[in-house]
Amino acid sequence: MKIVSIVGKKNTGKTSLTVKVIEELTRRGYNVASIKHSHHSIEMDKENTDTWKHKQAGANLVVGVGSTTFFNARKEHDLNRILYLLKHFDDFDFVIIEGYKSYNYPKIITSPNVRDEYTIKEVDSFTIDEKSISELADLIEKRGHDIVDTLFANNCGFNDGEAIAAEIRQGNLSEDDLDNVHSYLSIDGKVVGLNRFVSDYLKNSVTGVINTLNLKEYDVEDIGKIELVIPGETPQKPTDAKCSISINDKPLEINEFTRTIVSNSIRGMVNSIKTEDNVKKIDIEISNIENDLSDADIILKTNSHDVEINDFTQRILKETIYAVVNSLKIDEKISKITIRVE
Repeated sequence: MKIVSIVGKKNTGKTSLTVKVIEELTRRGYNVASIKHSHHSIEMDKENTDTWKHKQAGANLVVGVGSTTFFNARKEHDLNRILYLLKHFDDFDFVIIEGYKSYNYPKIITSPNVRDEYTIKEVDSFTIDEKSISELADLIEKRGHDIVDTLFANNCGFNDGEAIAAEIRQGNLSEDDLDNVHSYLSIDGKVVGLNRFVSDYLKNSVTGVINTLNLKEYDVEDIGKIELVIPGETPQKPTDAKCSISINDKPLEINEFTRTIVSNSIRGMVNSIKTEDNVKKIDIEISNIENDLSDADIILKTNSHDVEINDFTQRILKETIYAVVNSLKIDEKISKITIRVE
């Protein structure tokens, strides 16, 4: 999803330019979303309609569904929160924003007095012709980028979203240079950046669990886009733990970052089994791994005690642990996994 905003002073043709850009990108076959920001109240519903009455009654969010669908929220939401929700709503190629001039996204300006470091083009929206609109769409294709905090390009020596966004705006990086991030995360309404490893880790571990479910009962034939919501509970902090991994009886070297992720994930999985109180040491061995994980053997110990787990729990542990380890990009065929967390 590539994001660009069109900003300028009042009466400089922002809306007419936004419409022309949306029309051109749509003509090229892209799935386009738009966001309009205003300093004034925007009413999406007429007075005395049913949905208007819902809002007047106190509903903080009203959704109207008919030949079209609209959302009418009582409060103004942060732009990044809206952009994150758009990722869930549909697979949009572009989001064209009219306004939000204080945000850090590539900007096309319609008046010189709003120029800043995020400006990629200044346009006279009243005289721009079809050829220039086409060239502007070309520029948006090249210089637009996703939510800033989701940008990673470690292969190019960048791991800071702001720095990567600046390189894209200047034409020094393209989307092809970025890490292929598969997962997006928001905690308490704040978008959290995930690099390639963490993104793959979450994708593979969640998919591993889902693969154990009988999805046909829910009319799911193939796993496509997965949306997961975990309601807020008592705030938790990650725990420090030592973690060692062996693949095919050979110790695997992992950095502190990976060690923390794996140890906390293993603790989370084991705690969900409710094995015993105050688990200080966890040993897991998965052996005889062939093409079908269901035939592999698994041994789980907590505090050096064997833990009996049923077939369903075994499948979940095998699928998720194999997926987690596989996200580390192991070069050889994996036939045995040994993990200790303490």
